[in-house]
Amino acid sequence: MQPDDWHFIDDLDAFLARAGGFLRSRPALHTVPLTVTDALRTRGIRAYGDEAPWFGVLEREGEVRAAYLRTPPYRLAVTPLTPEEADALAVHLTGLGHPVPGVNGERATADALAEAWQRHTGATVELHERNRLYRLGTPTDPGPVPDGRARIAGAADRDHLVRWYAEFMAAVGQSPDRAESWADARIANGGITFWEDADGTPLAMAGSFPMVAGQIRVAPVYTPAHLRGRGYAGAVTAEVGRAAVAAGADEVLLFTDLANPTSNALYQRIGYRPVADFSVYDFTA
Repeated sequence: MQPDDWHFIDDLDAFLARAGGFLRSRPALHTVPLTVTDALRTRGIRAYGDEAPWFGVLEREGEVRAAYLRTPPYRLAVTPLTPEEADALAVHLTGLGHPVPGVNGERATADALAEAWQRHTGATVELHERNRLYRLGTPTDPGPVPDGRARIAGAADRDHLVRWYAEFMAAVGQSPDRAESWADARIANGGITFWEDADGTPLAMAGSFPMVAGQIRVAPVYTPAHLRGRGYAGAVTAEVGRAAVAAGADEVLLFTDLANPTSNALYQRIGYRPVADFSVYDFTA
């Protein structure tokens, strides 16, 4: 395995022409690059930030074996790699001249890349969080369904969505500075469902990305702190999962933070089953 087997690409269309078939070959494990590139394609290359995204592929014998992408300011996202491939990627990345603030990927891959990055650059690497990817099996109600009903968020809900998205991002330690564009995009594709009370007051929300390669990923799921523990998140997430199945999705996926036993238990109660664990690392000079 040589670093020269990795190839940098700075154009979305060129990346998808080269790696699109590979990404679609494993929709669950490739859900992040699939959904991110779909958003870049449909909303423009500034969908995630003010800087242009960049990409890369690992090719051997004319076949794509792995891929990465970065949409600044976010971390590098990478498909599963062997330790040797991760080491070669670290060397490749150091020669690009682009900042790499961290990595998000399948657990063994991210762990190997973090170790290789530290070894080759002398940077400090810090584990940010460990996540688990789940796939929906048989949709199941979480238990007694709370009073209320599900409703797709519309244009009249924009201010509410902007506020809740900012609260959600703050809770997970990320910047909420793109809350308005996020709300506009989700309203346009019907990508947010509320659980609301009889008066129409939203109590919780669950989002979903548009279907790509037969998979729909559920995110984000949010309940304001003062409304938690009442079953609203479970009810709205179950509703979004059923709607995804009805829309023809082959796979309905979601990520959870492994440090949150409540959400992991909840999603398993409504029919989600583990697929793989992921790691998120931060890199600092």
